[in-house]
Amino acid sequence: MADEPAGRTEAYDYELPAELIAARPAARRDASRLLVLDRARRRFTDAAFPALLERLSAGDAVVVNDSRVFPARLLGRKPTGARAEILLVRPESDALQPFAPFDEADTRLWRAMVRPGGKLKPGRTVDIADGFAVEILDSASDGTRLVRLTGDDDPWSLIERHGRVPLPPYIVRDAPDDADDRERYQTVYAAPAGSVAAPTAGLHFTRETLAAIEARGVRLVSLTLHVGFGTFRPVTADRIDEHEVAPEAYTFSAAAAEALNATRAAGRRVFAVGTTSCRVLETVVAGGGAGGGVLAGGPSAGGPFEPGRGWTDLFIRPPYTFRAVDALVTNFHLPRSSLLMLVAAFAGRALTLEAYAHAIRERYRFYSYGDAMVIT
Repeated sequence: MADEPAGRTEAYDYELPAELIAARPAARRDASRLLVLDRARRRFTDAAFPALLERLSAGDAVVVNDSRVFPARLLGRKPTGARAEILLVRPESDALQPFAPFDEADTRLWRAMVRPGGKLKPGRTVDIADGFAVEILDSASDGTRLVRLTGDDDPWSLIERHGRVPLPPYIVRDAPDDADDRERYQTVYAAPAGSVAAPTAGLHFTRETLAAIEARGVRLVSLTLHVGFGTFRPVTADRIDEHEVAPEAYTFSAAAAEALNATRAAGRRVFAVGTTSCRVLETVVAGGGAGGGVLAGGPSAGGPFEPGRGWTDLFIRPPYTFRAVDALVTNFHLPRSSLLMLVAAFAGRALTLEAYAHAIRERYRFYSYGDAMVIT
């Protein structure tokens, strides 16, 4: 069991002025700010995002999550005319196996989150558009519903045509989303569709940034983790070890494993872009997922990376020994969230909260469309 006070959820709370929640992205992806946090020196420095390049050396590896956000938010009306919302989570046919490409999956049946939850019981129907409706079939213990998509076209075409960008609920606007969100709430390297939330640390990278990284002799490595509805779940238990992270589908290729094993063999560092990449890497490294404290830096001490495809429910929180990741690029996360706890496990809880307090004083922009931090 985690020691006090780090084992209590309240130890990961902080006060954030509402005006620091970024409602829109920076004018350019790489125009965001970057807080550079040095764990060994317990020092943080204010910079611009392109300064990330200065932290990289030839032979290092930068690992990104290439999952694509799909337009999972369906807005419609019940037969009474009352408004309703369906957030598609995953095709039901993939409940016990990793995502297939959407053009191979049965996208008629889905697990979904619904609103208003108390009103959308099994047997109800929500009309999304002419020729497109959602039938509520069943309820699950995790609060989701089993739903069926019906319409005059194949389900995926209907989703693409009528779905909205699933922006997080803390982004408050007059309209649910706009054309810019289709581009900006997506990384430039997004490939297989499957996420209901963006791997937001990757939103700062441009194609020019990626080219500059490779020009420094740094490996770019891709993996896939489809971000699920669990990312919206707050930690409500009093103790963090009572919280469970919902499983999410990942794919880690043989080529990715080979590249990172070569990086490790050369004594170079692995930079994880985002908590999603970090969780996959800690899942697929031999000996990963164990507790026991925070490493102070230098190449991590885990075994070889092993390719695989499956589900991970790894919840990284203090204390935790990182075996795969040497440096972390991440956005600023919500209070009491499992993502903040992962960062605290990597940098130490006190130092993480000091860095957050500094970011608030310096008026950094927070959350999905906000600024970034690199922890080395």
